[in-house]
Amino acid sequence: MPKTHEDQAARLDRLIGLLDGRVAPPPNVAGKQTLLRALMNLHPGEGLPAEFFALQDEELVSQKRSRGIVELSQIPPSPVFPHLRLWRGDITRLAADAIVNAANSQLLGCFHPLHDCIDNIIHSRAGLQLRAECRKLMQAQGHEEPVGSAKITPAYNLPARWVIHTVGPIVEGDAPTPRQCRELAACYTACLDLARHYGLESLAFCCISTGVFHFPNALAARIAVETVCESLSLAPFATVIFDVFTDEDEQLYRKLLGY
Repeated sequence: MPKTHEDQAARLDRLIGLLDGRVAPPPNVAGKQTLLRALMNLHPGEGLPAEFFALQDEELVSQKRSRGIVELSQIPPSPVFPHLRLWRGDITRLAADAIVNAANSQLLGCFHPLHDCIDNIIHSRAGLQLRAECRKLMQAQGHEEPVGSAKITPAYNLPARWVIHTVGPIVEGDAPTPRQCRELAACYTACLDLARHYGLESLAFCCISTGVFHFPNALAARIAVETVCESLSLAPFATVIFDVFTDEDEQLYRKLLGY
């Protein structure tokens, strides 16, 4: 890890050059970090030298430490459901056994530079190894990931140990159909089943299918909590965290979880 600001700038310049030697890096560190993320978002994650991954990991670990890591002991449990917790903030800061990524059906991450979707953010902060790992899974599978299922990969440079990827339903009309409600519930069940299979004890869910997939927030929150509670009644699981990012979702989950 570099000991000075100049060392970090040089590392970023080298990473940018390894991804695209035609691009002139910006003069400041923040600009270099933004450009690096944009180039990573566009890269397939294959054909890079070992030097890139060593430098990338140093940079991403440095950024992770700057953002701060949130331990589960810092998040109080629900007063009504002791196995459930609510946290508002960046899911990539959580030191859970696994975090859930709301993925697309290609399961390769978001290729739109600097897009603010959770898929882009998780891949950007985990590193290009995550995209390469997802590509291997998809090549072995031979078809797109079905809605309501889940896959697990290492989390690489995230505080979590694993990422569980699930594809939620996309709502195109005024309201989700009954089938789409069942598909959203299936996402939560599939993620928990996979976490149990791997012997995990803590799992952080994002708000699957809300945002760019347009599932109504209130209904999505109710399906999430009801499905997780039903799953835990059938098979124990130590800790589930609902991670939210907006005022609306925080208020919805606070009410549902009895805070």
